[in-house]
Amino acid sequence: MYLSVRLRKLQPGARTVYRCLSTLPNHKSEDDVSATVKRVRQELALDKQQLSWRTPIGDRPEDWNSKLKLFANTEQTSDFIVMMQRPIDLSPKNVKKWWTKRQERIERHMQQFVPERHKILGPELAAAHFVLYRGGAAKFLNDKRWHRASEDGEFNLPNKFDASYKLEALRCDNMQLYYEGLENLRCLEHLKFLSFHNVKPIDDWCLDRISGGDYPHLEVLDISNTSITSRGLTCLYRLPQLKLLIIDDPKQSLEMELSVAMLELAMPPLKVVSADSIHGNI
Repeated sequence: MYLSVRLRKLQPGARTVYRCLSTLPNHKSEDDVSATVKRVRQELALDKQQLSWRTPIGDRPEDWNSKLKLFANTEQTSDFIVMMQRPIDLSPKNVKKWWTKRQERIERHMQQFVPERHKILGPELAAAHFVLYRGGAAKFLNDKRWHRASEDGEFNLPNKFDASYKLEALRCDNMQLYYEGLENLRCLEHLKFLSFHNVKPIDDWCLDRISGGDYPHLEVLDISNTSITSRGLTCLYRLPQLKLLIIDDPKQSLEMELSVAMLELAMPPLKVVSADSIHGNI
């Protein structure tokens, strides 16, 4: 109502100009916007393609490199960004903690699955090489002796595939074995005994990978003195032939006791025993 009154007071010429201005578009058309978006997307794709072939700063021959590059994080993850935002702490405790984490990161990388090794050796010998190299022991079918590495890290096993070598037992006791290394212990069809006694990095996530490692004839599993909790035991239903499970204490808590009872009920041949009854006399 107020707008119509104001229009009556305007002169005829001014009224015409007002109508023309009111009919002008306030924004670009959809075709112009879509063309602009397409152009921006093309430019971004071209920039990404150019950047993907660009040598990172510091890796070019003409760039100056500090001796501190040895401590650089090449992955550039969020952990590195968080570390740079924290104040520098060069106390002996913090330096030791940093060095421990760095060594763990290196060891995790070294334990990653190597397809070439399994193609050359096969899963049986590849698993044996992996375990013996890190201080474990392996036993093969129709062979009473346990194979171990010498003090110099040498052991007598074939360096190429041999069908006569079939793993029957593996001892990974006291090893520094991580989740990444468990991929090297898969598809062992003849394995009956597997021990991770006193391997602290083994937790519930590791046990889930172990239970899905394709061990159709595994009968004995030792997970005593590890970081496995009562929640991790539920995944052991995947091992149909499991007859003996060794843990720290089946009655250490109400949750553990219930998990053990449910596991034994679901798997009648299985018996869960305390580590003291097995390792107490050793």
